[in-house]
Amino acid sequence: MSETINTVHVALPGRDYDIRIGAGLLARAGTEIAPLLDRPRVAVLTDETVAGLHLDAFRAGLAADGIEAVALALPPGEATKGWSQFSRAVEWLLEQKIERRDVVVALGGGVVGDLAGFAAAVLRRGVRLVQVPTTLLAQVDSSVGGKTGINSPHGKNLIGAFHQPSRVLADIGVLETLETRDFLAGYGEVVKYGLLGDAAFFAWLETNGPALASGDRSARAQAVKRSCEMKAGIVERDETEQGERALLNLGHTFCHALEAATGYSDRLLHGEGVAIGCALAFELSARLGLCAQEEPSRVRAHLAAMDMKRNLADIPGALPDADGLISLMGQDKKVQDGRLRFVLARGIGDAFVTSDVETDALRAVLTEALDRR
Repeated sequence: MSETINTVHVALPGRDYDIRIGAGLLARAGTEIAPLLDRPRVAVLTDETVAGLHLDAFRAGLAADGIEAVALALPPGEATKGWSQFSRAVEWLLEQKIERRDVVVALGGGVVGDLAGFAAAVLRRGVRLVQVPTTLLAQVDSSVGGKTGINSPHGKNLIGAFHQPSRVLADIGVLETLETRDFLAGYGEVVKYGLLGDAAFFAWLETNGPALASGDRSARAQAVKRSCEMKAGIVERDETEQGERALLNLGHTFCHALEAATGYSDRLLHGEGVAIGCALAFELSARLGLCAQEEPSRVRAHLAAMDMKRNLADIPGALPDADGLISLMGQDKKVQDGRLRFVLARGIGDAFVTSDVETDALRAVLTEALDRR
Protein backbone atom coordinates (compact mmCIF):
# COMPACT_ATOMS: atom_id res chain seq x y z
CA MET A 1 0.00 0.00 0.00
CA SER A 2 1.42 3.37 -0.96
CA GLU A 3 1.74 6.00 1.75
CA THR A 4 -0.42 9.12 1.65
CA ILE A 5 1.49 12.28 0.75
CA ASN A 6 -0.04 15.56 1.90
CA THR A 7 0.79 18.90 0.29
CA VAL A 8 0.83 22.32 1.94
CA HIS A 9 1.30 25.15 -0.55
CA VAL A 10 3.19 28.30 0.38
CA ALA A 11 1.71 31.01 -1.84
CA LEU A 12 4.41 33.67 -2.17
CA PRO A 13 4.11 35.52 -5.52
CA GLY A 14 6.91 34.35 -7.79
CA ARG A 15 8.45 32.22 -5.02
CA ASP A 16 5.65 29.80 -4.21
CA TYR A 17 6.46 26.21 -3.31
CA ASP A 18 5.03 22.99 -1.95
CA ILE A 19 5.73 21.30 1.36
CA ARG A 20 5.28 17.58 0.82
CA ILE A 21 4.52 15.55 3.95
CA GLY A 22 4.40 11.77 4.35
CA ALA A 23 6.37 8.58 4.79
CA GLY A 24 8.56 7.33 1.93
CA LEU A 25 9.56 10.69 0.46
CA LEU A 26 13.29 9.88 0.54
CA ALA A 27 12.61 6.87 -1.68
CA ARG A 28 10.79 9.05 -4.20
CA ALA A 29 13.14 12.02 -3.94
CA GLY A 30 14.01 11.84 -7.63
CA THR A 31 10.37 12.10 -8.68
CA GLU A 32 9.87 15.04 -6.33
CA ILE A 33 13.01 16.98 -7.29
CA ALA A 34 13.41 16.18 -11.02
CA PRO A 35 10.92 18.86 -12.19
CA LEU A 36 13.13 21.52 -10.59
CA LEU A 37 16.33 20.49 -12.35
CA ASP A 38 17.95 21.77 -15.54
CA ARG A 39 20.51 18.97 -15.36
CA PRO A 40 20.34 15.65 -13.43
CA ARG A 41 22.68 16.60 -10.59
CA VAL A 42 22.30 18.07 -7.10
CA ALA A 43 24.69 19.07 -4.33
CA VAL A 44 23.72 17.79 -0.88
CA LEU A 45 24.79 19.40 2.38
CA THR A 46 24.21 17.19 5.40
CA ASP A 47 25.87 16.25 8.67
CA GLU A 48 27.82 13.12 9.57
CA THR A 49 25.06 11.63 11.74
CA VAL A 50 22.30 12.14 9.15
CA ALA A 51 24.60 10.93 6.36
CA GLY A 52 25.10 7.64 8.19
CA LEU A 53 21.36 7.18 8.61
CA HIS A 54 19.78 8.57 5.45
CA LEU A 55 22.21 9.63 2.71
CA ASP A 56 22.31 6.25 0.96
CA ALA A 57 18.50 6.07 0.86
CA PHE A 58 18.30 9.63 -0.44
CA ARG A 59 20.92 8.93 -3.14
CA ALA A 60 18.99 5.80 -4.17
CA GLY A 61 15.77 7.80 -4.39
CA LEU A 62 17.48 10.29 -6.68
CA ALA A 63 19.26 7.62 -8.72
CA ALA A 64 15.91 5.96 -9.49
CA ASP A 65 15.22 9.02 -11.64
CA GLY A 66 18.76 9.26 -13.03
CA ILE A 67 19.87 12.10 -10.73
CA GLU A 68 23.45 12.18 -9.47
CA ALA A 69 24.26 13.60 -6.01
CA VAL A 70 27.52 14.96 -4.65
CA ALA A 71 27.50 15.37 -0.89
CA LEU A 72 29.40 17.07 1.91
CA ALA A 73 28.83 15.89 5.49
CA LEU A 74 29.55 18.50 8.16
CA PRO A 75 30.06 17.80 11.87
CA PRO A 76 26.76 17.46 13.76
CA GLY A 77 25.72 19.99 16.38
CA GLU A 78 24.97 23.67 16.90
CA ALA A 79 28.68 24.58 16.82
CA THR A 80 28.65 23.85 13.07
CA LYS A 81 26.38 26.89 12.52
CA GLY A 82 29.27 29.37 12.38
CA TRP A 83 31.62 31.04 9.92
CA SER A 84 34.11 28.17 9.76
CA GLN A 85 31.79 25.39 8.53
CA PHE A 86 29.73 27.89 6.50
CA SER A 87 32.85 28.95 4.62
CA ARG A 88 33.80 25.30 4.12
CA ALA A 89 30.34 24.55 2.67
CA VAL A 90 30.36 27.51 0.26
CA GLU A 91 33.88 26.76 -0.99
CA TRP A 92 32.92 23.12 -1.50
CA LEU A 93 29.85 24.12 -3.53
CA LEU A 94 32.08 26.30 -5.72
CA GLU A 95 34.55 23.41 -6.13
CA GLN A 96 31.64 21.28 -7.31
CA LYS A 97 30.91 23.94 -9.95
CA ILE A 98 27.36 24.46 -8.73
CA GLU A 99 25.74 26.91 -11.13
CA ARG A 100 22.91 29.39 -10.62
CA ARG A 101 20.43 27.01 -12.29
CA ASP A 102 21.40 24.10 -10.04
CA VAL A 103 19.82 22.98 -6.78
CA VAL A 104 21.40 22.70 -3.33
CA VAL A 105 19.75 20.15 -1.02
CA ALA A 106 19.74 20.53 2.76
CA LEU A 107 19.42 17.00 4.20
CA GLY A 108 19.28 17.19 7.98
CA GLY A 109 17.95 19.06 10.95
CA GLY A 110 17.73 22.76 11.69
CA VAL A 111 21.47 23.38 11.78
CA VAL A 112 22.01 21.92 8.32
CA GLY A 113 18.88 23.58 6.95
CA ASP A 114 19.85 27.03 8.22
CA LEU A 115 23.48 26.80 7.10
CA ALA A 116 22.74 25.21 3.71
CA GLY A 117 19.97 27.72 3.09
CA PHE A 118 22.29 30.63 3.80
CA ALA A 119 24.96 29.07 1.56
CA ALA A 120 22.41 28.75 -1.26
CA ALA A 121 21.29 32.35 -0.68
CA VAL A 122 24.77 33.82 -1.17
CA LEU A 123 26.30 31.37 -3.65
CA ARG A 124 26.46 33.15 -7.03
CA ARG A 125 23.94 35.60 -5.48
CA GLY A 126 21.38 32.88 -5.05
CA VAL A 127 20.82 29.29 -6.18
CA ARG A 128 17.72 27.19 -5.60
CA LEU A 129 17.29 25.17 -2.44
CA VAL A 130 15.38 22.02 -1.53
CA GLN A 131 14.89 21.37 2.17
CA VAL A 132 14.75 17.71 3.24
CA PRO A 133 14.29 18.03 7.01
CA THR A 134 15.07 14.92 9.06
CA THR A 135 14.00 16.11 12.52
CA LEU A 136 10.56 17.00 13.81
CA LEU A 137 11.75 20.50 14.69
CA ALA A 138 13.02 21.10 11.15
CA GLN A 139 9.90 19.61 9.54
CA VAL A 140 7.51 21.88 11.41
CA ASP A 141 9.58 25.02 11.67
CA SER A 142 13.06 25.75 10.38
CA SER A 143 12.71 24.20 6.90
CA VAL A 144 9.65 26.34 6.08
CA GLY A 145 9.53 30.08 5.53
CA GLY A 146 12.94 30.98 4.12
CA LYS A 147 14.83 32.05 7.24
CA THR A 148 18.46 30.99 6.88
CA GLY A 149 21.57 31.88 8.81
CA ILE A 150 24.43 31.14 11.15
CA ASN A 151 25.34 32.09 14.71
CA SER A 152 27.78 34.70 15.95
CA PRO A 153 29.63 34.88 19.27
CA HIS A 154 27.24 37.81 19.88
CA GLY A 155 24.14 35.63 19.59
CA LYS A 156 22.11 33.11 17.65
CA ASN A 157 21.03 33.55 14.00
CA LEU A 158 22.37 37.12 13.82
CA ILE A 159 23.89 36.55 10.36
CA GLY A 160 21.64 35.34 7.57
CA ALA A 161 19.19 36.01 4.76
CA PHE A 162 15.64 35.26 3.70
CA HIS A 163 15.85 32.60 0.97
CA GLN A 164 12.74 30.55 0.26
CA PRO A 165 13.18 26.89 -0.73
CA SER A 166 11.83 25.60 -4.02
CA ARG A 167 10.39 22.53 -2.30
CA VAL A 168 10.30 20.91 1.14
CA LEU A 169 10.19 17.13 1.54
CA ALA A 170 9.15 16.15 5.08
CA ASP A 171 9.47 12.35 5.28
CA ILE A 172 7.56 11.27 8.40
CA GLY A 173 9.30 7.88 8.31
CA VAL A 174 12.73 9.30 9.10
CA LEU A 175 11.42 10.61 12.44
CA GLU A 176 11.53 7.00 13.65
CA THR A 177 15.34 7.20 13.76
CA LEU A 178 15.30 10.10 16.24
CA GLU A 179 16.23 9.66 19.88
CA THR A 180 13.28 10.35 22.20
CA ARG A 181 14.88 13.52 23.53
CA ASP A 182 15.35 14.94 20.03
CA PHE A 183 11.79 14.08 19.01
CA LEU A 184 10.32 15.72 22.11
CA ALA A 185 12.49 18.80 21.58
CA GLY A 186 10.88 19.16 18.15
CA TYR A 187 7.48 18.70 19.74
CA GLY A 188 8.16 21.93 21.63
CA GLU A 189 7.75 23.78 18.33
CA VAL A 190 4.57 21.84 17.51
CA VAL A 191 2.98 22.87 20.82
CA LYS A 192 3.99 26.47 20.06
CA TYR A 193 1.66 26.57 17.04
CA GLY A 194 -1.36 25.63 19.11
CA LEU A 195 -0.44 28.11 21.82
CA LEU A 196 0.08 31.05 19.45
CA GLY A 197 -2.95 30.73 17.21
CA ASP A 198 -5.02 27.54 17.28
CA ALA A 199 -6.64 26.50 20.56
CA ALA A 200 -8.37 23.57 18.82
CA PHE A 201 -4.99 22.24 17.65
CA PHE A 202 -3.62 22.51 21.20
CA ALA A 203 -6.62 20.55 22.46
CA TRP A 204 -6.00 17.95 19.72
CA LEU A 205 -2.39 17.68 20.90
CA GLU A 206 -3.53 17.19 24.50
CA THR A 207 -5.51 14.17 23.28
CA ASN A 208 -3.16 12.82 20.60
CA GLY A 209 0.29 13.87 21.85
CA PRO A 210 1.09 10.56 23.61
CA ALA A 211 0.23 8.50 20.49
CA LEU A 212 2.24 10.92 18.37
CA ALA A 213 5.26 10.52 20.68
CA SER A 214 4.99 6.73 20.68
CA GLY A 215 5.22 6.53 16.89
CA ASP A 216 1.73 6.88 15.40
CA ARG A 217 2.52 7.92 11.82
CA SER A 218 -0.97 9.25 11.13
CA ALA A 219 -0.84 11.51 14.20
CA ARG A 220 2.66 12.64 13.30
CA ALA A 221 1.63 13.47 9.74
CA GLN A 222 -1.38 15.44 11.00
CA ALA A 223 0.75 17.40 13.50
CA VAL A 224 3.38 18.26 10.88
CA LYS A 225 0.70 19.21 8.34
CA ARG A 226 -1.18 21.52 10.73
CA SER A 227 2.06 23.12 11.94
CA CYS A 228 3.16 23.76 8.35
CA GLU A 229 -0.27 25.12 7.40
CA MET A 230 -0.07 27.63 10.23
CA LYS A 231 3.48 28.67 9.43
CA ALA A 232 2.75 28.92 5.69
CA GLY A 233 -0.23 31.19 6.34
CA ILE A 234 1.80 33.50 8.56
CA VAL A 235 4.75 33.59 6.12
CA GLU A 236 2.42 34.40 3.23
CA ARG A 237 1.08 37.40 5.13
CA ASP A 238 4.41 38.59 6.57
CA GLU A 239 7.41 37.02 4.81
CA THR A 240 10.15 39.19 6.33
CA GLU A 241 8.78 39.51 9.88
CA GLN A 242 7.49 43.07 9.82
CA GLY A 243 4.56 42.15 12.05
CA GLU A 244 2.56 38.93 12.40
CA ARG A 245 5.46 36.56 11.70
CA ALA A 246 6.99 37.60 15.02
CA LEU A 247 4.25 35.46 16.64
CA LEU A 248 6.32 32.44 15.59
CA ASN A 249 8.84 33.56 18.19
CA LEU A 250 6.56 32.62 21.08
CA GLY A 251 8.89 31.40 23.82
CA HIS A 252 12.00 32.31 21.84
CA THR A 253 13.09 35.44 23.71
CA PHE A 254 13.41 33.31 26.85
CA CYS A 255 14.77 30.38 24.82
CA HIS A 256 17.60 32.29 23.16
CA ALA A 257 18.75 33.71 26.50
CA LEU A 258 18.75 30.21 28.02
CA GLU A 259 20.64 28.80 25.02
CA ALA A 260 23.27 31.51 25.41
CA ALA A 261 23.47 30.85 29.15
CA THR A 262 24.09 27.14 28.51
CA GLY A 263 26.66 27.79 25.78
CA TYR A 264 24.52 26.44 22.91
CA SER A 265 25.36 23.00 24.25
CA ASP A 266 23.42 19.77 24.70
CA ARG A 267 22.51 20.95 28.20
CA LEU A 268 19.53 22.51 26.43
CA LEU A 269 18.26 21.67 22.96
CA HIS A 270 16.53 24.44 21.03
CA GLY A 271 13.08 22.86 21.16
CA GLU A 272 13.47 22.26 24.90
CA GLY A 273 14.25 25.95 25.33
CA VAL A 274 11.14 26.81 23.27
CA ALA A 275 8.94 24.64 25.52
CA ILE A 276 10.35 26.21 28.68
CA GLY A 277 10.10 29.64 27.03
CA CYS A 278 6.42 29.11 26.15
CA ALA A 279 5.67 28.16 29.74
CA LEU A 280 7.48 31.30 30.96
CA ALA A 281 5.69 33.49 28.39
CA PHE A 282 2.34 32.26 29.69
CA GLU A 283 3.54 32.75 33.29
CA LEU A 284 4.49 36.34 32.44
CA SER A 285 1.17 36.87 30.65
CA ALA A 286 -0.72 35.71 33.74
CA ARG A 287 1.37 37.93 36.03
CA LEU A 288 0.55 40.92 33.82
CA GLY A 289 -3.15 40.08 34.05
CA LEU A 290 -3.44 39.22 30.36
CA CYS A 291 -4.69 35.67 30.86
CA ALA A 292 -6.05 33.50 33.64
CA GLN A 293 -3.60 31.62 35.86
CA GLU A 294 -5.21 28.38 34.64
CA GLU A 295 -3.63 28.92 31.20
CA PRO A 296 0.06 28.56 32.21
CA SER A 297 -0.98 25.66 34.44
CA ARG A 298 -2.59 23.94 31.43
CA VAL A 299 0.54 24.54 29.31
CA ARG A 300 2.81 23.02 31.96
CA ALA A 301 0.39 20.13 32.50
CA HIS A 302 0.58 19.14 28.83
CA LEU A 303 4.37 19.45 28.74
CA ALA A 304 4.50 17.30 31.89
CA ALA A 305 2.17 14.71 30.32
CA MET A 306 4.60 14.53 27.39
CA ASP A 307 7.56 14.15 29.80
CA MET A 308 9.15 17.33 28.43
CA LYS A 309 11.35 20.00 29.96
CA ARG A 310 9.13 22.82 31.18
CA ASN A 311 10.92 24.54 34.08
CA LEU A 312 14.29 26.19 34.61
CA ALA A 313 14.84 23.42 37.17
CA ASP A 314 14.91 20.94 34.27
CA ILE A 315 18.12 22.51 32.90
CA PRO A 316 21.24 20.91 34.42
CA GLY A 317 24.08 23.07 35.75
CA ALA A 318 24.27 26.66 36.88
CA LEU A 319 22.28 29.50 35.32
CA PRO A 320 22.74 33.28 35.63
CA ASP A 321 20.45 35.18 37.99
CA ALA A 322 17.35 36.97 36.70
CA ASP A 323 19.24 40.13 35.74
CA GLY A 324 21.87 38.03 33.96
CA LEU A 325 19.17 36.34 31.88
CA ILE A 326 17.53 39.69 31.11
CA SER A 327 20.91 40.97 29.91
CA LEU A 328 21.22 37.98 27.57
CA MET A 329 17.74 38.74 26.21
CA GLY A 330 19.03 42.17 25.16
CA GLN A 331 21.02 40.60 22.31
CA ASP A 332 17.90 39.03 20.80
CA LYS A 333 17.18 39.91 17.14
CA LYS A 334 13.71 41.11 18.12
CA VAL A 335 15.03 44.02 20.22
CA GLN A 336 13.77 47.33 18.79
CA ASP A 337 15.08 50.71 19.96
CA GLY A 338 16.67 48.96 22.89
CA ARG A 339 13.34 47.49 24.07
CA LEU A 340 12.71 43.78 24.38
CA ARG A 341 9.83 42.43 22.32
CA PHE A 342 7.83 39.57 23.76
CA VAL A 343 5.16 37.30 22.39
CA LEU A 344 2.56 37.14 25.16
CA ALA A 345 -0.91 35.61 25.27
CA ARG A 346 -4.47 36.50 26.27
CA GLY A 347 -5.08 32.78 26.40
CA ILE A 348 -4.18 29.54 24.62
CA GLY A 349 -4.43 30.21 20.87
CA ASP A 350 -4.41 34.01 21.29
CA ALA A 351 -0.86 35.38 21.20
CA PHE A 352 0.32 38.90 20.37
CA VAL A 353 3.58 40.84 20.16
CA THR A 354 4.41 43.66 22.57
CA SER A 355 7.32 45.77 23.80
CA ASP A 356 5.28 46.95 26.75
CA VAL A 357 6.64 44.67 29.47
CA GLU A 358 7.81 46.09 32.76
CA THR A 359 11.27 44.82 33.71
CA ASP A 360 10.09 44.30 37.29
CA ALA A 361 7.43 41.84 36.19
CA LEU A 362 9.90 39.99 33.98
CA ARG A 363 12.46 39.88 36.79
CA ALA A 364 9.85 38.54 39.20
CA VAL A 365 8.84 35.69 36.88
CA LEU A 366 12.47 34.71 36.28
CA THR A 367 13.37 34.98 39.97
CA GLU A 368 10.46 32.71 40.93
CA ALA A 369 11.44 30.22 38.22
CA LEU A 370 15.07 30.23 39.42
CA ASP A 371 13.97 29.83 43.04
CA ARG A 372 12.18 26.61 42.06
CA ARG A 373 15.49 25.10 40.90
